[in-house]
Amino acid sequence: MSVEALRWTGKSLELLDQRLLPAETRYVSCRSASEIAQAIRDMVVRGAPAIGCAAAFGVVLGRGSPESYGALAASRPTAVNLFWALERMKKARDLEAEALAIFNEDIAANKALGAFGAALIPAGARVLTYCNTGALATAGHGTALGVIRSAFQSGKNISVIACETRPYLQGARLTAWECAQDGIPCTLIADNMVGHLMSRGEVDLVLVGADRIAANGDTANKIGTYTLAVLAARHRLPFYVAAPRSTFDLGLADGSRIPIEERAASEVTGYRGMRWAPEGIAVRNPAFDVTPAELIAAIVCERGVIQRPDRARIAAALA
Repeated sequence: MSVEALRWTGKSLELLDQRLLPAETRYVSCRSASEIAQAIRDMVVRGAPAIGCAAAFGVVLGRGSPESYGALAASRPTAVNLFWALERMKKARDLEAEALAIFNEDIAANKALGAFGAALIPAGARVLTYCNTGALATAGHGTALGVIRSAFQSGKNISVIACETRPYLQGARLTAWECAQDGIPCTLIADNMVGHLMSRGEVDLVLVGADRIAANGDTANKIGTYTLAVLAARHRLPFYVAAPRSTFDLGLADGSRIPIEERAASEVTGYRGMRWAPEGIAVRNPAFDVTPAELIAAIVCERGVIQRPDRARIAAALA
């Protein structure tokens, strides 16, 4: 990628403002833990692995103070990578070195899971994906989109069907942009077109990322993912999840215990100053949903492919 989601200067963390893409490429310079926490909350930076990396550098800028940990932990509740990174930073002697290690290890993990996942994608496959799981959502390369990127770079003539991903349009704005940057054939669709395309045999598999994976394989991801999994099961299509080890939360028995973030009503009633809903209308805006493990054909991580994920298979793969 010619543009990086996160850039560490030694004195600040520069974050690509993903709210402005694809129209504008602008970086926001954060010089404190509170500024990074605000950037995470406002979705300047988003994507579970990227949030974890940003939080680690936030600890560096906050010099490891209790206030810095508190502000960062309160920024967003669902992506476990954030809390995983904070716990790891609490044990570090050299904060900057540890943050850089988290950043570099994420890239390595993404490339490893990309190689494992690419083997699941047949040549010529039409891969339906959701939200944004590429270099913009991670330290680099990507998770689900990283698998697609690895398969494409290996010479497989695959193509992507990107769902727009309402209400924040990460698929339309970010995934489509990343595919265009890499020359990966991509067709953008509205979210409610998925069942139609599947019924016509125009989708070969579904590949998504994750924000938290419980011990039994239940997976939280961007709202609407559960719907895709149900549709994939109805049409007998494989449904794959790609995520690094840091996304697994083995302390949670199942998905019912995953906290679901509820975001501002303004994300549903309009976009960038344009309002299309009537004033005073009640709004729900859960940012994530949970897909039961029985709907997931496999989870791909840097340790390999976990087929038919359940508690025992996940524990064995991550041991």
